Amino acid sequence: MSDPMTVASAGRGGTRPHFQVLDGLRGTAALLVVAFHIQGITVLFAPDRLLLPHAYLAVDFFFALSGFVVGYAYDDRWGRMSVRDFLVRRLVRLHPLVVLGVVLGLVSYLLDPFAGDRQQASGMLVALAFVAGLLALPSGPLPNRLGDSHPLNAPAWTLFQEYIANLAYALVLRRLTLPWLVGLTAIAALVSAATALMLGSYDTGWGLANFWGAPVRLAYPFLAGLLLYRLGERLPRVRLGFGWLSLILLAVFAAPVLPEEGGVKWNGVYQAACVLFLFPAILILGRHSDGGRVTQALCRAAGRLSYPLYIIHYPFVYVYMNWVASERASSGMTAMVAVSLYLFTIAFAMIALRVWDKPIRRFLARRGGVA
Repeated sequence: MSDPMTVASAGRGGTRPHFQVLDGLRGTAALLVVAFHIQGITVLFAPDRLLLPHAYLAVDFFFALSGFVVGYAYDDRWGRMSVRDFLVRRLVRLHPLVVLGVVLGLVSYLLDPFAGDRQQASGMLVALAFVAGLLALPSGPLPNRLGDSHPLNAPAWTLFQEYIANLAYALVLRRLTLPWLVGLTAIAALVSAATALMLGSYDTGWGLANFWGAPVRLAYPFLAGLLLYRLGERLPRVRLGFGWLSLILLAVFAAPVLPEEGGVKWNGVYQAACVLFLFPAILILGRHSDGGRVTQALCRAAGRLSYPLYIIHYPFVYVYMNWVASERASSGMTAMVAVSLYLFTIAFAMIALRVWDKPIRRFLARRGGVA
């Protein structure tokens, strides 16, 4: 998941457009995927019991936004910026919260009061997972972590892919002419569609057993986002407001899981249509949309909140998972705790942004000479 689209215009000789609705939609997607994780882990992600069964597609939407953001923020900087400068900027922007997420994950793994004996792992395994997590790298499995490739903070698998995309952009993608980028995006689209039709969904890439699916899910959305940015004014100037686009995302994520019929996995068809066509369309619609003062303020706030909320909420979800497993609470009590957790993660993300992320990024930017 990329950072909010609050790109400064300093040093570029003027003010550039700020895509506030896309900022807001990043926040909408983050809020929906956190709700999906909290409700989903209550039912161990059983598809027929999920309220937002397609909400993990928020990851694919984030990747598309990321490609767009990277093109917007950096395409015109090459020549004044080296590959090292670019990578330092991206690390300064993204990594402080990666570190906080894995620290919280370690605390939740070692001190979870509801875990019982379900998290009995050797100190060496936990230490290796922690060191790997500090670097956003996958590690070996830990007990009671559902096979996650990043067992102390599951969403960090997307940040590992984000770094791969950033490296690919710095070394190769920034140099591609438009025809080459179109061709590469088309190939990635075919691989993406084939994966969804074969599996019946895009629910892959997050675990050690399906880690191969992570770069597949990354490639097309990131390339499509970059392509849409570079096509720029060649695309139709159509608009749809933040509210309507947020409702579309909600409807997409809340649609029922489709069955397999006649040898066709219709759920995969539906999700492929969302990733390959609908999400790029939302980028086009959001790119040219704006709103009144209240809408703009809401979009800015949602954009700032989106990344910290996404990357640090899961250690608390682990504790909630163990509470559900250990307590025989009524459905009403479980729902009340789930809602309270949801609100807590939002508040905690706001605090983390203010007292951890921003101060550390300012310090690292000064030390690294990053504008």
